[in-house]
Amino acid sequence: MDLSAIVPFIAVAAGGAIGALIRFCFYKTIDTEFPWATFLVNIIGCCLASFLMFKYGMMMDGAWKTFLFVGLFGAFTTMSTFSIDTVNLMIAGSYAGAVLNIILNCFVCILGALAGHWLANAC
Repeated sequence: MDLSAIVPFIAVAAGGAIGALIRFCFYKTIDTEFPWATFLVNIIGCCLASFLMFKYGMMMDGAWKTFLFVGLFGAFTTMSTFSIDTVNLMIAGSYAGAVLNIILNCFVCILGALAGHWLANAC
């Protein structure tokens, strides 16, 4: 059996486990009515993933990229959870909260990715 074919799967699984555990820690630490934990996970994940990709991505081999960007950041950031949180806010009648959640997660996280790009070029 060719072990090199298994490496990407192990990288995704290991990164995913770590990313999911870190995300879980955010949810256990930040327990509020508004989904601030989801927002923080998304902004931190977008900024850090962007920084690492633009600063070190060209130097990383495939296994490290897979570990970080598919596994760790794939499990850490939570756009699916963001969508469900937004729907739950709407169901609860908090339309202003739903709109705020959309604005923060969609637009501010893009700014986080731009900040990561800027930091990568500034360092």
